[in-house]
Amino acid sequence: MKILFIGDIVGKPGRNAVKEGLSDIVNKLKIDFVIANAENAAGGFGITKAIAEDLFSLGIDILTSGNHIWDKKEAVTYIPKENRLLRPANYPVEVPGTGSIVVNTSAGDKVAVLNLSGRIFMQPLDCPFQVSKREISALKEQTKIIIVDFHAEATSEKSAFGWFLDGKVSAVVGTHTHVQTADERILPKGTAFITDAGMTGPADSVIGVKREQIINKFLTHIPVRFETAKGRSILSCVVLDINEKTGTSTSIQRLQFTYP
Repeated sequence: MKILFIGDIVGKPGRNAVKEGLSDIVNKLKIDFVIANAENAAGGFGITKAIAEDLFSLGIDILTSGNHIWDKKEAVTYIPKENRLLRPANYPVEVPGTGSIVVNTSAGDKVAVLNLSGRIFMQPLDCPFQVSKREISALKEQTKIIIVDFHAEATSEKSAFGWFLDGKVSAVVGTHTHVQTADERILPKGTAFITDAGMTGPADSVIGVKREQIINKFLTHIPVRFETAKGRSILSCVVLDINEKTGTSTSIQRLQFTYP
């Protein structure tokens, strides 16, 4: 089975990259299932119902998120109605929505997706290591194929989390930092790992934001409302090849595509 994981979709440029390239990628690489992090899909911050439904219509099966999931108020009422849009499972139990899901592919295979948030330089949520044990135990009752989106800042936390889950899940894919890392590998017990899948959004930007705004912020320390950059787009992703019988990964490949 081949699973495509698309890195953080940022604003309209990111959505346009998905619209431009996803179908070709799926067809050429014979992709069976598509996951994408979309917490920044609406103007660079948050997601709306209309945007989520548009992304689903383009061929994305599951949308994951992170700390920006609540930046658009309508997400609070939309997420309980759409179980294909996940929020980190280590939010308090009272928070609307769910952090994991099991779905069937077109071929009839069951795939589980688990979304968790890190805590270093992030919000003080429940421990992702402890929460993952509970979540994975429940998911394993339904399928051996489990993909984890670990939305975290620190590379050390992401690396530790990958090793912690080696042999317990099919893949741990990091998101949040918007910079694709070059450390993709299959860990000894068969779990695919990469620190960050990268960003799908404006290529000539600072992690999706207009360059001049970020530079000026560093120069002056004056707060400013960040805006999504324009221009050509990049689609960053990883392709996972997974053994359906064992749930272990046989390969992980990072890819980037640029669109005018």
